[in-house]
Amino acid sequence: MTETEGRITARFHGAGGGSGPLTLGQDNMLRCIRRDRPEQINRESVWPVPEGTTIATAVGALRALLERHESLRTVFPPGPGADGFPERQEVRTEGEFTVAVVPVGDRGGAATDALADELGRADVAVPFDLTAAPRLRFTLLTEGELVHRLVVVGCHAGVDGVAVTLLIRDWLALATGTRLPPAESRTPLELAALEQSPQGRRKTAAALKHWETVLTAGPSSSFSVDGMTPGRPEGTAALLLRSRTAAADLEAVCRRTAAGPSAVLIAVFAALAAHRADRTDLVISALSANRQRSALADHIGTLAQDALIALEVGPSGADDDLDALIGRTKVASFTGYWHSTLNADKVWQLVEDVAERRGARFDRQIVVNDLSLAIPETISDARPAPTADPEVQWLPDQPLPVRLMLNILRTTGSLEFALLACPQVFERADAERLARAVPAVLAAAAAGPLPLTELAAVSGLSPATRTGDWQRIGADWIDLAAVRTLVADALGARATAVDLGYEDGRLTARIATTDQDLTPAEAHRAVVATLPGHETAMAPHHYAVHHHPGPLPLLTWPTLPARAEGSGRAEAALPG
Repeated sequence: MTETEGRITARFHGAGGGSGPLTLGQDNMLRCIRRDRPEQINRESVWPVPEGTTIATAVGALRALLERHESLRTVFPPGPGADGFPERQEVRTEGEFTVAVVPVGDRGGAATDALADELGRADVAVPFDLTAAPRLRFTLLTEGELVHRLVVVGCHAGVDGVAVTLLIRDWLALATGTRLPPAESRTPLELAALEQSPQGRRKTAAALKHWETVLTAGPSSSFSVDGMTPGRPEGTAALLLRSRTAAADLEAVCRRTAAGPSAVLIAVFAALAAHRADRTDLVISALSANRQRSALADHIGTLAQDALIALEVGPSGADDDLDALIGRTKVASFTGYWHSTLNADKVWQLVEDVAERRGARFDRQIVVNDLSLAIPETISDARPAPTADPEVQWLPDQPLPVRLMLNILRTTGSLEFALLACPQVFERADAERLARAVPAVLAAAAAGPLPLTELAAVSGLSPATRTGDWQRIGADWIDLAAVRTLVADALGARATAVDLGYEDGRLTARIATTDQDLTPAEAHRAVVATLPGHETAMAPHHYAVHHHPGPLPLLTWPTLPARAEGSGRAEAALPG
């Protein structure tokens, strides 16, 4: 171990080296790392430190942690393709790791916590070198030789939220001198071999079929409402709610309905989201869904793959209640979780293929991330006690491309969740109203079945509006004015005029052009390529291309015969 100013460098010597194909979770996260900013991918956390832990003890415990778990020593060398995308994982048996050391000076406990949060936010924005181990970065906040805080930033290609929780458990044991037995959980190399087996390939194929069914028939955009403009907002508002009363009410609802906390909270969240979106069906993306499988519950690695939950929210009638919705949520969640072992490359290609055929592109708008098993109660209990019940605290805006997201942080003793809401859908007052509606709904449901028709009164949340020329086409609400804009934007100067017709659920675009080479297929390809960010629009089902010689008055083009007509698709257009 060597020490320079502010940094300690130490070596690790682990067992179990080797190489093999990527796991499906690694492949998915490596693609996300290439696409998204580091702060959207990396994970920062402040780990509890046993009292009296010295710098030497902490570094020794971190070395033992790296040597214990292969995923922390895994690297991803560039692949042979032109883009260098990794195709394999390699486990290093030895190497170096660096620990940053930051003295706390005369800071008190709260100021030290603030410093830890600040250092974590800065470090999480720094990308990881995928070709070097380890998959974690460490910062010790110290006073003399004593350690007061441990800030850890993890690469999501190496660890997910539950893995971090399991690592914290090991760290606390190692830091107090406890000898741990060898790790028995399945390693990433073992998981990759299982996923590549005939059984694993059948499971992956079934998951892809589930996704194709949902992407083809379900709503591609749940929040197609007034106020949605093309593109993404700069920031998504975020708040934290904590309530001990709500935890007791949640326990009562679970006991009465024989459902787990996750299913109950997803049902409540879905009911409020559907009420706000003024619709009765939703597609919810549940993150890290594979953690629901008991065989992988203790896996140290990344299982970051979505479950696609297609949910009939209701109300289907005056007597439809939250109990029935909880039952539907249990079934839909199980189906989604079971079909969440996915080949990311094939999923993204499926999204493109369905968008080309259907003319509507799926957008991950409503997201649930159940982290209640991923955050140790020791961390939650270390925070200051709430000042109200419920307590609502606004957090810094988050750069996440979602419309509505529920992060479930804790369910026992205290209900704690973070809500992220897009300002195009929720003003801050409405975002807070929705957050406060969760404990209000739980309180009402704890006493007995709550009719879904009473959500408006319980929540105080008004449905969004659709004014103008909106039409329900298949599972989507579509703004015809947005479709005209989409086609015009996609074709640009190639179209001198665009007219849109709608009849019996079918959109027809009539295009005037001086370009004799423009075909329905070219028009459709251009429109589909422009779809991202246009959530209130879809591609027309039929295109009629009219050649318009420049000298003629523009208004005469509709009287000209169409030079070419068709769906523009390689196959017949799918419904909706």
